[in-house]
Amino acid sequence: MLDTIQGFLDSASSVIWGPFVLIPLLFLTGLYLTIRLGGLQFIRLGAALNLGIIKRRDAGAKGDISQFQALTTALAATVGVGNIVGVAGAIGIGGPGALFWMWVTGLLGMASKYAEAFLGVRYRSADEHGERNGGPQYYLQKGIKGPVGKILAWAFTIFTVLACFGIGNMTQANAIAENAERSFGVDPFWVGIVLAVLTGLVLVGGIKSIGKVTAGFVPIMILLYVVAALYILFVNVGDVPAAFGQIFSEAFTGTAATGGFLGSVFIIAIQYGFARGIFSNESGMGSAAIAAASAQTSHPVRQGLVSMTQTFIDTIIVVTMTGLVIITTGTWSMVDPDTGEQISKALMTGEAFSHGLPGEWGHWIVTIGVIMFAYSTILGWSYYGERNAVRIFGRKATIPFRIIFSAVVFIGATTQLEVVWSFSDVMNGLMAIPNLIGLLILSGLIARETKAYIKFDPKLTATADQVAEHFKNDPAYLEWNTQEIALESRKETYLNTKRNAVIPS
Repeated sequence: MLDTIQGFLDSASSVIWGPFVLIPLLFLTGLYLTIRLGGLQFIRLGAALNLGIIKRRDAGAKGDISQFQALTTALAATVGVGNIVGVAGAIGIGGPGALFWMWVTGLLGMASKYAEAFLGVRYRSADEHGERNGGPQYYLQKGIKGPVGKILAWAFTIFTVLACFGIGNMTQANAIAENAERSFGVDPFWVGIVLAVLTGLVLVGGIKSIGKVTAGFVPIMILLYVVAALYILFVNVGDVPAAFGQIFSEAFTGTAATGGFLGSVFIIAIQYGFARGIFSNESGMGSAAIAAASAQTSHPVRQGLVSMTQTFIDTIIVVTMTGLVIITTGTWSMVDPDTGEQISKALMTGEAFSHGLPGEWGHWIVTIGVIMFAYSTILGWSYYGERNAVRIFGRKATIPFRIIFSAVVFIGATTQLEVVWSFSDVMNGLMAIPNLIGLLILSGLIARETKAYIKFDPKLTATADQVAEHFKNDPAYLEWNTQEIALESRKETYLNTKRNAVIPS
């Protein structure tokens, strides 16, 4: 039975991620948005990083969490096992050239990430508790009138709820349990129990709790991992130019089969580069827009730019570090002496860091990195899944979803997951398709409102009052700001009702 399911999922994945569906859709959407936005991701990257990481919040703006917390929540969901095992898998099967195509998904994906985060804020709403809701499940229906928008929105909603238990839950919990057992000898049963309890405790506080936790440890985990990778590259600095040479040459020629290594051709390098690239940075999937919609921001463009930096950090920094370490240490083509075949993708990054760092440091860095990256992904995706469950079933679904999600973490930690990895690839692709179609349809609105804001505030230094004053006669801004006032009013009404219930007058 499992073999049949595995075969079906593998076939579906090869079609969805093949040369006729997602690869051209991802590439062309990112390229089209890059052109329409005037290369926004390159020209405004510095200002966006300053706003999101240095300033961290939009003073005087309305929302549930700061821009920095929205960024770290999205980073928590994306900087996961894909940055360690996913990169190794892409290079191991597609050769060093696959890293080039991961860069392409990152650079063009920054435009897609900007667009979906912009729309997430532009069309956000609030539930009966005053908490902001946004993402493709809302903006596809609100922005695209008629049955087309509704179909796209509901397709995204259903696929996201299903995907959150794969990419954002079981695969991550399983990676944590495997590493904890291998490195510390801890039984996966107890790892699953601890993970489920910790996840449940964080989820009780909703997005504010998730935002505080991710803002605390996501920057630390990324910094620790990148510093270790930079040390290895410094030690092997003589091999770095050759590594870049391999990446660029083999991106267009593929890698010839040698010895026990399964060689790749051009299309395989592209396919695995794109598939693992989007698995890592989620650009075009629409997921990050859900976190962006909660951010305190004075204009959708500002949060869109902050969210865009997530893809830059994830792919251009973290993925690049992993890929270069694997290539410069030569572990991507290492052969297992017992089997005569290529070393396991799951062990490839660990072997690379172990070769590059003294003593047991490499082993511990990767082990701790996997555990921290994977757990952060669980937290980020719990919010994505919850918001889409609420879209289907209403606010009453919040508590049951958190309980089920925490319980599935335990299942993931204690179960073998070959089928779940394939399921995750399929669901990721199915999530991306309606969102990418929606981005293309709404590209005119995105470009028009973006250009109007950038012309006014190119360095992103305007205050909330200055933004309101400048756009006070702009119909698009007035529509959005009127909506924001209504959201704040709904939030205040709920809080007053709650206070009166606790302290009767």
